Amino acid sequence: MGWFLGLVVYALIWWTTLFAVLPLGVRPDAKGDPAVGGWRGTPAQPRILQKAIITTLVSAVIWLGVYLLIESNWISFRDPWLSIPD
Repeated sequence: MGWFLGLVVYALIWWTTLFAVLPLGVRPDAKGDPAVGGWRGTPAQPRILQKAIITTLVSAVIWLGVYLLIESNWISFRDPWLSIPD
């Protein structure tokens, strides 16, 4: 896997992981004051920076697994039983 493909795969994994991490630990604001920009159900403390750090660490571990799987010979589309016949 080249550096560009590795970067693209990491970006896809990062965004997918972010959407999985965003709802963790969210407590909705029961009252919600529209005057200050909050509505009922919006997170009282979203902790975006903490979630971005967690997302980055989890994505790095997942990306490492994907990289090892791609670079190994466990799954290969060049094997005769998976390749397209000539």
